[in-house]
Amino acid sequence: MAFSTAHSALAALREDLAGEVFAPWDPGYDAARAVFDARADLRPAVVARCADAADVVRAVRFGRELDLRVAVRGGGHGAAGTAATDGALLVDLSRMRRVTVDPVAGAARVEGGATTGDLDRAALPYGLATTGARARTTGVAGHVLGGGTGWLDRLFGPAVDSLLGVELVTAGAERVRASADEHPELFWALHGGGGNFGVATALTLRLHELPRFSLALLRYPPGYGAEVVRAFREVFRTAPDELGGAVLYLAGPAGGPRCAAVLTYAGGADGLRDLAGPLRALPHEAGPAGDLPYTAAQRLLDTPPGLRHHRSARCLTGLPQQAVDAFCAGGEGLPAATGSRYLLFPQGGAVAAGPRGHPVAWRDAPWTAHPCALWADPADDGRAPRWVRQACAALAPWSTGAVCLNLIGDEGPQWVRAGLGAGNVLRLEKVKRRYDPDNVFRCNHNIRPV
Repeated sequence: MAFSTAHSALAALREDLAGEVFAPWDPGYDAARAVFDARADLRPAVVARCADAADVVRAVRFGRELDLRVAVRGGGHGAAGTAATDGALLVDLSRMRRVTVDPVAGAARVEGGATTGDLDRAALPYGLATTGARARTTGVAGHVLGGGTGWLDRLFGPAVDSLLGVELVTAGAERVRASADEHPELFWALHGGGGNFGVATALTLRLHELPRFSLALLRYPPGYGAEVVRAFREVFRTAPDELGGAVLYLAGPAGGPRCAAVLTYAGGADGLRDLAGPLRALPHEAGPAGDLPYTAAQRLLDTPPGLRHHRSARCLTGLPQQAVDAFCAGGEGLPAATGSRYLLFPQGGAVAAGPRGHPVAWRDAPWTAHPCALWADPADDGRAPRWVRQACAALAPWSTGAVCLNLIGDEGPQWVRAGLGAGNVLRLEKVKRRYDPDNVFRCNHNIRPV
C-alpha cells in the first residue's frame, strides 16, 4: 500500500482512538511493544493501546485496511512470545482491566486485559474464586481461552470450564457475543482454541465458593527428590479434589537445585496438615504454611519482568519409578545461576470429570511435567532452552501425546494438534473459516481456516 495511504490511515487511527497509538518513531514505543519474555525483541508496525471495545473495533478495522496481521496482548505472558510480532498491528488491551463481580449470580465480567491478580482480588471479598493461572501477572483471557490449568483445577476444573460468555471483535471488525445460546459453535471453539477467532474484549466467568484456603511449602535436602515425588504420588493417590499442588525443583541457596513440595487446599490448615502426612514424614524445612488468602498463593511463582523465558510441558500417563527418575534427573540438571524451575503437578478430579466435547485434549492425563527456564544473561540463551527440550525428551516414553497449550511455546503444528485434539481440528478449522477466513489472527497457536 502506498506510503501516503498508510500515513493517512495512521493519522486517522490516532484521531479516532480513545486510547494511545505508538509507531516505531514515537516516544514510548519500546515500552509499548515489550512482552514478558525479554528475548522477544519484536517490532510491530503499530501498537494500539485500546481503552475499550470500540477502540478494538477501530484498531482491527485499521489493520484490515492496511492488510496487517493482528497480534493481541492481554497479560503478555504467552510462552510463544506472540503477544508482539514483527510488522503486525499489536492490539494492546492493558488498559482494559476492569473486573465486575456479581456475587448473587456467582459470576464475574473480566475485561480482556485483566490479569489473574485482578480477578482474584475482585472476587476475594465475596469468598469466591475460579481456576486462575499459577502466576498472578498472567492474562485471564489467554489463560482461559487456552484451557487454563491452575492450583484449583482439581476442584473447579480447568479455567475454561467456568466460561459463560465471550465478547469478541472478529476479523471483520464486528462485535459479537459467544455463549451457549449465541454463536454456539464459536463458543465451543473458544473452549481451548485461544485467540484464533478474534480479540476477546471481555469474558464472563462462573465463580465458585472458596471460603477457606491454605497452603504448605516444604523444602527438602539435596538428594531427596525421588523420595519426595513418591510421597507426593502417594498423597494424591487418595487425595480429595480440594487438594492441589506441585513437586518442583528450584535453585537452592548455594546455587544447586533443591526439591520442594507445594500443597494447596480449599479448606483449613488442620485438614491440609493431615493430608500432607507422607511429605511431612521426610526430612524437610517448612516454608510458608497455614490459612491464607488464595490471592497470596498466587504470588508463589511470580517472576519479575525483564527475564528471558523458555518453557514447555508434557502430559504423562502415570508415574512409574522410571518416570520418577527421569523427572528427578531433569530437576537435578536445572541450569545453575538461573531462576529456572521444574514443576510436576497432579490433574484428575474435576479436570478429568469435566465436559468431554471441548477441544481440551489433556483432560485424561493424571500428571503434567512443566520445565520452565528463566534467566537474565543472554549467554544462557543456548543452554537454558536446551535443558527444557532435554527434560521433555526424557519423559517421552510416558507422554499421553496431549499437552496444555498454555504451557508451551511455538513447538510446531503437531503440538497444536496435540493440545486441541486431532479429532477437533477439522471442526475448529471450519469455525476459523467462518470468523477469520483470511487468518488475520495467526500470531498464536494457529488454527488455519479450511
